Amino acid sequence: MSLRKSVLLLFFTTSFFLATAQQKYTLSGTVSEASSNETLIGVTIAVPELKTGVTTNEYGFYSITLPEGTYKILIDYLGFKNVVQEISLIENQRINFQLVEEAEQLQEVVVTEDAEKMDVRTPQMSVNVLSAATIKKIPVILGEADVIKSILLLPGVTSAGEGASGFNVRGGAVDQNLILLDEAIIFNSSHLFGFFSVFNPDAIKDIKLYKGGIPARYGGRVSSVLDIYQKEGNSKEFHANGGIGVVASRLLLEGPLVKDKAAFLIGGRSSYAHLFLKAAGEENTAYFYDLNAKLNYNINDRNSIYLSGYFGRDVFGISESFVNTYGNATGNFRWNHLFSDKLFSNLSLIYSDYFYGLELDFVGFNWNSGIQNFNVKYDLKHYLNDKLQVNYGINNVYYQFNPGKIEPSNSESGIIEDQLIQKYANEFAAYIDVEHDITPNLSLGYGLRYSNFIRLGQDEINVYEDDNPVFFDPLSLVYSEGTPVEIANPGRNESLATFNNLEPRISLSYAINDNSSIKASYTRLAQYLHLLSNTSSPTPLDVWTPSGPFTKPQLLDQYALGFFKNIKNGEYSFESEVFYKDIQNRIDYIDGANLIANDAIEQVILNGKARAYGLEFLLRKNTGKFQGWLAYTLSKSEQQTPGRTPLETGINFGEWYNTPYDKPHDLSLYGSYDLNDKWSFNTNFVFQTGQPTNYPVGQFEFQGLVVPFYGARNTERLPAYHRVDIAATLTPRKNKGRNFKGEWVFSVYNVYNRRNAASINFRRNQDTGSNEAIRTSIFGVVPAVTYNFKF
Repeated sequence: MSLRKSVLLLFFTTSFFLATAQQKYTLSGTVSEASSNETLIGVTIAVPELKTGVTTNEYGFYSITLPEGTYKILIDYLGFKNVVQEISLIENQRINFQLVEEAEQLQEVVVTEDAEKMDVRTPQMSVNVLSAATIKKIPVILGEADVIKSILLLPGVTSAGEGASGFNVRGGAVDQNLILLDEAIIFNSSHLFGFFSVFNPDAIKDIKLYKGGIPARYGGRVSSVLDIYQKEGNSKEFHANGGIGVVASRLLLEGPLVKDKAAFLIGGRSSYAHLFLKAAGEENTAYFYDLNAKLNYNINDRNSIYLSGYFGRDVFGISESFVNTYGNATGNFRWNHLFSDKLFSNLSLIYSDYFYGLELDFVGFNWNSGIQNFNVKYDLKHYLNDKLQVNYGINNVYYQFNPGKIEPSNSESGIIEDQLIQKYANEFAAYIDVEHDITPNLSLGYGLRYSNFIRLGQDEINVYEDDNPVFFDPLSLVYSEGTPVEIANPGRNESLATFNNLEPRISLSYAINDNSSIKASYTRLAQYLHLLSNTSSPTPLDVWTPSGPFTKPQLLDQYALGFFKNIKNGEYSFESEVFYKDIQNRIDYIDGANLIANDAIEQVILNGKARAYGLEFLLRKNTGKFQGWLAYTLSKSEQQTPGRTPLETGINFGEWYNTPYDKPHDLSLYGSYDLNDKWSFNTNFVFQTGQPTNYPVGQFEFQGLVVPFYGARNTERLPAYHRVDIAATLTPRKNKGRNFKGEWVFSVYNVYNRRNAASINFRRNQDTGSNEAIRTSIFGVVPAVTYNFKF
């Protein structure tokens, strides 16, 4: 061996041992709010000199491993005073930080976690975060702060229609959104048929909307994830806050059970507009109420337990002859355990129930349906070092579906009790997710989710010739319900169908510089549940059904590419993303399909596919007296349902057609201006392309009746939707120095009284005999006033 090679070998060997000999230690702990001990999610713990850092998880925990040495640690969270602390890292240390609210920033708009430059470098994309403070400031109908209405101002998110429940994300359907409240699944997110959401903003701690690049720990829906965590309660002192509005009021109480160790939170809301109806002699009623509750107990530095729940109900009645009741109930027990300074775990036992009931006295029967699930989750987060973090876990969900049960409401009723066939299923998943900083400029997030879905046996199931439940007549070109050849009776222990899917996820970020980056992601998701709805906007009566012998799970492949930039040290920020979504096995319905109380739903369903693609822009101003954002989305959402054989026509003759939620243009503008410490003003403007619909293209007479007929599906549109809302908040100066603080919020929804069309129907004028179009609008201009308080 030459001298040169020997020297080089000695050099590299020495360098290797010196590098590996450099001792590393772990700094870990929690970050919480000083006034309440409420843990904070997404706080940045940065080491500027090493250009590295981490953020706190959903329970406020952080862990970072660094080489031995002395560092200045920066703890940064928007709305709170920064903390800079010098730490000599010569051994593993556990340090809990407490942040103090920065008074002059209490009114700041928090849109996404983009105020810190580090977010430019993370591979996470297609994610929006809203604070409860922001949601409360956005003007909405009747002055009630609303989570769902607030996220509609974000790019890629549109409404299912004014006064309709749910929301659409990147051209997806309402049932393709996974909505979680403290990890429990919410199947219906609306009160009063979409006028309000079920989420009490006073009880909310953190809200994240994932539109793409969805982490592998989430699954079961193919469009988005709305992940909401409730507050934990103040373990230092008792506090209360609430509000009194035009149609509803709310109250939240929180305080310590054991000071600095255990706390409770309980909050309730209720509407009372029906009381005015009764005072006016009206027998009709429409109201809602809900309850949020949470207990937490910090056993020691390594163990904490949480018990949270939600219960909500809506009641709509016409005199006493028709009463409709529906709502969600959830419960969750969680145990946080810290195995080491680098390994954090969370075990959750979750129950969720959605109930829908009808009392029809005028026909003498009651009807109820719903879906229940029991979920066991175990998640672990492993902080291997400051460049590599691994999340992994398992979860198992057992479902019980009640399509409907009818029973007589009184002894004189002629109705015979009947139960539609109940369905059962089990969904298991295991995942691993990695966050990996490859170089200072290149970061990766990658993971894999395995999902297994078993459609369990039931009391009865139809058997069809050639397994074909839908009949097609080649002469009339019409689909109709097939006829079973026999009825099988599989036991509950049998499996009707089993599905297995691998769902890879990958996202990357390349930092061009400290203020700009390019990000890309690929996401594959499987959805095993389907919402049966053939209306343009789902209703509470719509029921869920599992995949099975005749209905395959939906499979999504989504690709996204984006550019992100912070401007003027984060004073402004700009995001743009382009996306493409391809969905297999998206169901649609034959013409004239009846979904209500249908015990053989497979007879009216056809399997097809869907696609959506678009471009999103988001420009924000994050600091100063004037803040806000401008969001615009240009997109297309289509569906195709071809024939099963060359002889069949499918829907729309097998051609692509607009989905009911296709809205090519979506523009939102939100602004907030703090005039002084007494007055602040907020406004938003919304413009959306009208949603697709069907109009008659002709008519014919049959036995003296005029019968309209329709052309291709979803070829027409409602008129464009737009409106302006404004709000002003008055905070009396006498609040300063007082324990009891109050504020008045004055708002006007739809300032210029735009009569946006919820639907357009056609009829023959009785006087002239000519056809005419009738526009149905839900809201014109709606003023409101709300008084908020806290003490």
